[in-house]
Amino acid sequence: MEEAIRALLLANSGVSGRAGNRINFGTHPQGEPFPAIVLNTISDLEEYTLSGPVGVTQARIQADCYDATYGGAKLLARSVRTLLSGYSGGSFQGVFLASSRDGREGGSNQAELPYRVSMDFLIHFSTS
Repeated sequence: MEEAIRALLLANSGVSGRAGNRINFGTHPQGEPFPAIVLNTISDLEEYTLSGPVGVTQARIQADCYDATYGGAKLLARSVRTLLSGYSGGSFQGVFLASSRDGREGGSNQAELPYRVSMDFLIHFSTS
């Protein structure tokens, strides 16, 4: 699922037009420019009946949209939200925005730290 969600974001001109290929799971490579998107899997739960797995999994993916300005981070987040919120196709049965929040990275030099808009998406996808 992680590869598919990253490929979906990269293939969208609204998202990749802002972030380029700087869409990664786990971390943003040190020294790389912004804007960028960092994805993290928060949870990944397979659905079951009493007979066993049903072939559908629900994951919560956090998408952190970073940029040097608040406006830039917000525009990138809007592009991601427009693509993913309500999306279905391929192995994705449905993608739903669960929450969103704005912030800024912490540290000693506030002037150099990027702005961040974080969104959590619930993703229902087929595993079979």
